[in-house]
This record gives sequence, structure tokens and C-alpha cells, in this order.
Amino acid sequence: MLFRKQISIKPYQVGYLYVKNRFRRRLEPGIYYFWDWVNEITVAYLPAQRQLCTVTNQEVLTKDAIALRFSYLIEYVIVDGERFLAHFDGFSQGQNFYPHEAEQVISNLSQIYWRDAIAQLDSEHLNEHRQTLLATVPDTLQHRLAEYGISLLCLTLRDITFPKTIQDLFAKQLEAKIRAKADLENARTTVAAARALKNAADLIKENENIRFFQFLETMTKIAARGNHTFVIGELPQNGKH
Repeated sequence: MLFRKQISIKPYQVGYLYVKNRFRRRLEPGIYYFWDWVNEITVAYLPAQRQLCTVTNQEVLTKDAIALRFSYLIEYVIVDGERFLAHFDGFSQGQNFYPHEAEQVISNLSQIYWRDAIAQLDSEHLNEHRQTLLATVPDTLQHRLAEYGISLLCLTLRDITFPKTIQDLFAKQLEAKIRAKADLENARTTVAAARALKNAADLIKENENIRFFQFLETMTKIAARGNHTFVIGELPQNGKH
């Protein structure tokens, strides 16, 4: 039993069996036993599920030459373990997968496409298009990463950081837009009120009854302030009543 080796492949893993440093076969999740007389068997453990990594603080220039920093998320999966292991060390890590070298390659290649995409937009419109930037992974990038046995599932822009001076300018621009919108609403309200007053004045001018009631209202207000004598009608002429 000293020469019998047990290999355990977890449900979220795929094993790659090598004998004398030559690939023999792929091991699905399960427990395997092999006779290993002179310790010639090695197994690389690779993840079967999707992997997620973050690339932070990448500097880029926009179309209007504004320098900014951005971070993004990468979701990928290893689709060809043999090709992947031909480029990266998957043996020294045991059953724990820490693909630092692989993720470095992915981030370096993907940055090229992010920079090109952001460089096509003005800084003012960048936030408006952040959801559509690289909505689909470019075929060229997929082909490049396929050489490493990797398939990109999605690239997602996480955040954008503008220089402080540009942030202040954007804030002032936003304030000006809000102020202009408020002034426009006030102007519309004023015009609507003036139009209503004009319509009311025209209505009073053309309607004798409304004018009479307005006259009575005025007389009532004057009478409420003290004793007054009102003469309604024409004054008598030549002493005649």
C-alpha cells in the first residue's frame, strides 16, 4: 500500500494526470487510486467553474485628452486544461488554484481593448456609454486568450475616477444645468400666469355683468372703511332732478 496513491478530485475541479511529466488523461470529480512505484505520477488541479478577478487603477486618455483611472471585472473560465498547463504552472499549488500568472496575462491583453474603447469617447459622455462599452468580448481578444486555453465570459467596467479638477468642472456644469432647468420652469410658470390674467381681463372687459359685480365689490370695500355717500347715475342738470 505504500506505493498506492490516492487522488481526490473535488466537485468543482478537474484533474489532469501526468506520468513521467507527460499528460495521460483528464480526471473528472471523484477518487482515484494509482500504483506509483517511484513517484512518477503528478496531478494538476484546475477549477471547473467560472473565475472572477478585478483589475484596478488603470490609467487611460479619453478622446478629449482627459487622463482618468478605471477599474474593471473579468469573468473567465478555463476551457482547455492541457493548453493552460502548457503556459502556466498548475502543479506547485496542490489542490489550491491561485492563477496569478494567468490573470496577469488576461488583464494585460484586456487592457488594450479597454483603452481603445475609452479612447473613442469624450470624457463628458463616458458615463452615458459605460454600460455599452465592450458589451461583447471582442473576437480578437478571445482568439488571443484561446491560445492559453482561456475563454472570456464578460468584461465589466466597475468604476471611473476623474482628476479632482475635472470632477469640480463636472459638478459646476451639472449645477448650471439644474439652475437653467429651474429658471426655465419658472419662466414657463410666469408666462402661464400672465396668460391666465390676460384671459381674465379680456373676459371682464367683454362681460357687463362681471364688470357690474366687480363694481359692487369695490364699493363694498370702500364702504367698509367709513361713512361715505355714493351717487350712482348722472348728476342733475339746471336744478332738475
